[in-house]
Amino acid sequence: MQLPTELIHNELQIFETRFKEAVRSQAPLLDRIMRYIVKRKGKQLRPMFVLLSAKLCGEINEPSYRAASLVEILHTATLVHDDVVDDSMERRGFFSTYALWKAKANVLIGDYLLAKGLLLSLDNNDYEILHILSDAVRKMSEGELLQLEKARSLNLKEDVYYEIIRNKTASLLASACAAGAWSSCRDKATTEKMRLFGEKTGMAFQIKDDLFDYASENVGKPTGNDIKEKKLTLPLIYTLNNVDKEIRRKIIFIIKNKNTDKEKVKWVIEQVEKNGGIAYAAEKMNAFKKEALDILHEFPESTYRKGLQDMVLYVTDRKY
Repeated sequence: MQLPTELIHNELQIFETRFKEAVRSQAPLLDRIMRYIVKRKGKQLRPMFVLLSAKLCGEINEPSYRAASLVEILHTATLVHDDVVDDSMERRGFFSTYALWKAKANVLIGDYLLAKGLLLSLDNNDYEILHILSDAVRKMSEGELLQLEKARSLNLKEDVYYEIIRNKTASLLASACAAGAWSSCRDKATTEKMRLFGEKTGMAFQIKDDLFDYASENVGKPTGNDIKEKKLTLPLIYTLNNVDKEIRRKIIFIIKNKNTDKEKVKWVIEQVEKNGGIAYAAEKMNAFKKEALDILHEFPESTYRKGLQDMVLYVTDRKY
């Protein structure tokens, strides 16, 4: 499944220019770091969701481009801070900014990006868009802290897992779709519908990401990494709730005490697959995908609706 970039090719080029302008700094060191970040940006999924949502609900305009830039700025800020929290030396196959400029600079880089995002909206009176995206930042922080708290006890129920990923991952995608819709239609009901579409897509996105931890092929993320970080994701939660006490006790012991032992981690992965954890998570991912597509199909048929449908399918069918 390919990303529908051809639908908004020109708009993405304009966005690129706007984004570079938005993060530019007068401080030489900061500007050098910003250029490094811009050069190594990912697939720009979230700005694409903003722009396609705007097109679905009306016409792309200057607030749409600012919304796309704000989403990418906030996403980048969270990644920069995440690398400090996770002590991560790599990001998308390159040295992370944390590896190159260390923790102190990275925290300041993240803060700088958050400030630039706020000013981008405030300077242009995009108050509703700023409100939509600020709510996402709050939820993302709450999701991360809840995950941190639960990782210590290793006692995570499925509904709590959904709360974590709804806040940590889905909230930004939901806000991207809502901000795009609001920028072009200024209608609260339509904006809320697109927010919900983005949330369902974001839930499917995160479950797919969690499934990669149990994949054998090279997916750009070390297999068993979540186990090493003591993260309880859906495949593992299902397994823990559906095995006998002895296996459950052994899995928990490995996660707590032997999570860097490759053979032990491999055994846990085998138990997850054998006891239906992977199949169950895939089923739940597809259920969220269906909910997202059902919401999307409430809109009239158009090339942009098809483009957003392709985005949903890309999210759930991607190989990395």
